[in-house]
Amino acid sequence: MSSVLPPIALPSSTRRALPTWTREPLLHFLLLGALLFGVDHLLNRRSGEANEIFVGAEVDEEARQIFKATRNREPSAEEMAALRKVWLDNEVLYREGLALQLDKGDTAIRERVIFKALSVVDSGTQLPPADDKTLRDWFEQHRAKYDEPARFDFQEAVLPGEANESTVRAFVDTLNHGTPGDAQAGLRVFKNRPHSNLLQSYGEAFAKALETATPGQWLALESREGWRAVRLDVASGAKPASFEALRNVIQQDWTDATLSEQRSAAVAALAKKYVIKVEAPKR
Repeated sequence: MSSVLPPIALPSSTRRALPTWTREPLLHFLLLGALLFGVDHLLNRRSGEANEIFVGAEVDEEARQIFKATRNREPSAEEMAALRKVWLDNEVLYREGLALQLDKGDTAIRERVIFKALSVVDSGTQLPPADDKTLRDWFEQHRAKYDEPARFDFQEAVLPGEANESTVRAFVDTLNHGTPGDAQAGLRVFKNRPHSNLLQSYGEAFAKALETATPGQWLALESREGWRAVRLDVASGAKPASFEALRNVIQQDWTDATLSEQRSAAVAALAKKYVIKVEAPKR
């Protein structure tokens, strides 16, 4: 998980003021996870030590249930670790906020105390100067975010029921010889799909085969979920991004990332005051 991800979830009253990096899809999930991941603070009182944070099995279990409900699959180990990191950062900020008595005059709502503590942390951050070399170096390190990927328009003829390799190959041969296909076959049309989407949805072998396919020819391609009858219509090559054209965007992204890294480092330094104990997951 990228180190630039922020460690906390902010209350709804502050969302309009958030910078552009908060619109990243994965970040949306982390913020939602952080908000829903607020297992009762009483869980951390079991140890009786003020500088001890106890991460009970309930934390991972609630995260797993939330992830599965929103993504329709089990979270990976990396995704679970990311959610636990958000929860721990929030817990550290919450305790620091209480230590600074930032809950005074408030209703002791957890998110508000965390936000106040983060404001104290932010007051100690300072953005370093950014010259063209700094921004260009950062741009090259994150070029994949700005380059226009290769895109593909293609069709898929879907046979009813289970379709094995021999069935799909025979069907593709029929289509390529101009013979009408199975009347019961459905047709799916995909437009402007980026290369990354092919990798995620169908797998590396499928994406590589489609990249080298001849437009207008039906192919039998194996994907993660079985064999498919596919025809490439149009493919557009990748286009490298221009630093000059995107300089303002790049500078804002660099600013957001740099401040986020400083914030994460400051919270990590605060976390060293605490002993973190993680309960082994239940089997």
